[in-house]
Amino acid sequence: MTDNTDLIDTDTVNSEVPVSEESTSGAHSEAQASSESPSLDQLEREGDIAADYIEEFLDICDLDGDIDIDARNGRAYLSVNAADADNLRLLSKPDTVTALQELTRLAVQNQTGVFSRLILDIGGSRDAREAELHGLVTVAIERIEGGAASAALPPMSSYERKLVHDIVSARGFVSESEGEGATRHTVITAA
Repeated sequence: MTDNTDLIDTDTVNSEVPVSEESTSGAHSEAQASSESPSLDQLEREGDIAADYIEEFLDICDLDGDIDIDARNGRAYLSVNAADADNLRLLSKPDTVTALQELTRLAVQNQTGVFSRLILDIGGSRDAREAELHGLVTVAIERIEGGAASAALPPMSSYERKLVHDIVSARGFVSESEGEGATRHTVITAA
């Protein structure tokens, strides 16, 4: 049987390592994370704990940064920005954001006893990754319009796959996630 699915390589759009929403080490399952939505008070508490942790981290590193806390879609969101963009340049690299997000989640879990689905953004790293995902989707759609039956994107986190599904839907195409664990990825087809 022939597979007509084109695999989109992240190098095609000059993409860096993805900012991961969740660790692939398997410390929890998606079912555990989504079994019960936290209340707004719980999310605000998570955000406060995370902000304290990040603030202490920035102090240790002797870096300045403004921290904004938001709660939406069942998650606490923490954004760190600085007037001088160079101030957070090293911290905003994808691997660094992923590692710091995991450490921050552990700090929250240590105080609350509950796994946190907190999302951390440093210096606009999430917006940069979303722009990369738009590029990946554009390349995939061009391949489909060029005759491919479907196009598979590389494995990514559930958060990133959700963004991809939204982008694909807005472009009038269809997408679904396939695979398990660290190999879970999105496949795009024509509507």
